[in-house]
Amino acid sequence: MAREFTKNMFIMLVSIMLGVVLITYFAADIVNRSKIETLTETLTTAHVAEIKDINSMNENFTNHFLQGSIKMDSAREIREFGNYYFDLAARIWYPQLEYRRVIDNCTNAMGQYLVSNLKFAESKPYFIAAKTFTENPSYKGVLGYYVAFANSGENITLLRYEMAKYLMYAAENLSLGNIENATFLLENFSMLDSLYDEMLEEYNGYKDLIDSYIFFEEDRTKPGG
Repeated sequence: MAREFTKNMFIMLVSIMLGVVLITYFAADIVNRSKIETLTETLTTAHVAEIKDINSMNENFTNHFLQGSIKMDSAREIREFGNYYFDLAARIWYPQLEYRRVIDNCTNAMGQYLVSNLKFAESKPYFIAAKTFTENPSYKGVLGYYVAFANSGENITLLRYEMAKYLMYAAENLSLGNIENATFLLENFSMLDSLYDEMLEEYNGYKDLIDSYIFFEEDRTKPGG
């Protein structure tokens, strides 16, 4: 009887130990699964946040670049209208001496150059801001060209504004018979004309740089490329 009791106790003890081991194993498995799920959720959340951050960077870059480009394209187009009126005034000046037409065309050119100058100035902050939304050194470099081109556009439109003003004043003086004043004004006009040729070369250089660059690729936040 004692042997049978001892045997039963041993079996019961073994069963209890097995049960404890199994319970411990399952408990540990549940804890590990919970840790893995928590880690997975954390990593997923971090990955989603990273993707959102990249998308936000790309969207901000694109938005600022496009707004700056719209301003700049408008400035370039308006400058061409200014050039049209300016060239027209210069063409009719010498052979026909139609002072009223010279004055009118110079006035129109001055208005166009002022608006163009403003548009060039308005485009710069967008390109400067766009540089903060990319780590790509190539993009940062080209955005620097856009800023430099905008500066050049401001300078060249302001210079042409002054040239048109001198030409207009000269025509006004000639129409009144003030030859001496007109001669002085035309001398200043000629000085600015020489400076304009130098600045135009710089302007066209930056224009060629930005016009030949294809800006967009899939990820603008990565360095290099």
